[in-house]
Amino acid sequence: MDMVMKLGTSSAVVIFTKSSCCISHSIETLIRSFGANPTVYELDTHPNGKQMEKALMELGCQPSVPTIFIGKELVGGANEIMSLNVRGKLKQLLIRANAIWV
Repeated sequence: MDMVMKLGTSSAVVIFTKSSCCISHSIETLIRSFGANPTVYELDTHPNGKQMEKALMELGCQPSVPTIFIGKELVGGANEIMSLNVRGKLKQLLIRANAIWV
């Protein structure tokens, strides 16, 4: 779990994904559409991917991907990101995290 938290807080936006997950791709595309450049860890290709996925599940991420950290905080998964976007709060969160500049 320490490795996931360390990686999750290493950049303004971090996304844990799997290369075969279309929802992960959609969330990454949404975040990039604001001009952010997230750090992406694909668990199915990462050498420690299985351990990282287990740690994400221990953190309460169900399903384990996508899991998004913004501003060194665990935001959650696709539902949380979409909810923030629909409410117009995702952009502000990205600005506060210094992931984008306006």
